[in-house]
Amino acid sequence: MAWRMPHEGDPHERTWMAFPNEGPTLGDDPAERERFYDAWSAVAHAVAGFEPVTMLVDPSRVDDARRRLSSEIEVVETPVDEFWFRDHGPTFVVDDDRPGVLGAVDWVFNGWGAPEWASWEKAAAHTRLTAELVGAELVSSLLVNEGGGIHVDGEGTVLVTETVQLDPRRNRFADKARVEAELQRTIGATKAVWLPRGLTRDYDEFGTNGHVDIVATIPTPGRLLLHDQRDPDHPDFEVTRALRAFLSEQTDAAGRAFEIIDLPAPETLRDHEGFVDYSYVNHLVVNGGIIACGFGEDRADARAREILEAAYPGRRAVTVDARQIFAGGGGIHCITQQQPKVAGR
Repeated sequence: MAWRMPHEGDPHERTWMAFPNEGPTLGDDPAERERFYDAWSAVAHAVAGFEPVTMLVDPSRVDDARRRLSSEIEVVETPVDEFWFRDHGPTFVVDDDRPGVLGAVDWVFNGWGAPEWASWEKAAAHTRLTAELVGAELVSSLLVNEGGGIHVDGEGTVLVTETVQLDPRRNRFADKARVEAELQRTIGATKAVWLPRGLTRDYDEFGTNGHVDIVATIPTPGRLLLHDQRDPDHPDFEVTRALRAFLSEQTDAAGRAFEIIDLPAPETLRDHEGFVDYSYVNHLVVNGGIIACGFGEDRADARAREILEAAYPGRRAVTVDARQIFAGGGGIHCITQQQPKVAGR
């Protein structure tokens, strides 16, 4: 078997999500929690405008989910604790030598490094459940990893971060060679580009310790979209410049130097917790479209849509306000997972 993770821009069968259940990332007051659910539902409806959506919902939340979600969104009732589906759910892969075969990589998930507040016992079953529902072969892995910690070009290149896959709270005995070997076995990556770090806020209590999917992505092979913080008062001003210098010296699996496209951050620098990590890089590519994060800034949101549509020709960008999702520790890409369309299925 030669598994390969397709590029996110390849055709999808559907997008998967999980409906939020009780947990600290929802916020502390009812109004905040309501905004969180509203944002989550808005993402699902935006995606459903382009392709089917399936939502895993805890039995205790089914009535609320059906009230908030349109009938076109499929609801699957199953126990849910963790609900950031990109990170705890399957990473879908294909086998080019076996047409019609879909695989689902079952990473080990420990709540982004086993923090005291996280709970993932129920979420640990979601990959197997999803694989069964879609008839995918399970690809088991002993690597502690999350879907938001990788981005691929579909041709052998993977972006990873030293502070994620090499995090001793995740993979205590890992080194780059071991991680790369497992990524080649599970997702077909032949060239890993190791970012030295992620954005500043991502190292806070509810952060991921440096997920790449708010920093950089590969819209097409040989090109990068890179988060660009342009305000010197924000700590990510220096971070993103250092990352740009690093990535400008890297090559992909085909030996190409990357063409880097800057994706400017919005003007907002802080929220009530401190410096934000608001990033337009954390978008989801769907069939014929792009679901883009919005941050309540009309000019900056519009500029991001223009850059994204130019990076993904033929797709229409739709903005969903993601501020409340970011307050919980992630963005639109973090709560969704694409299932690739497989010929012959």
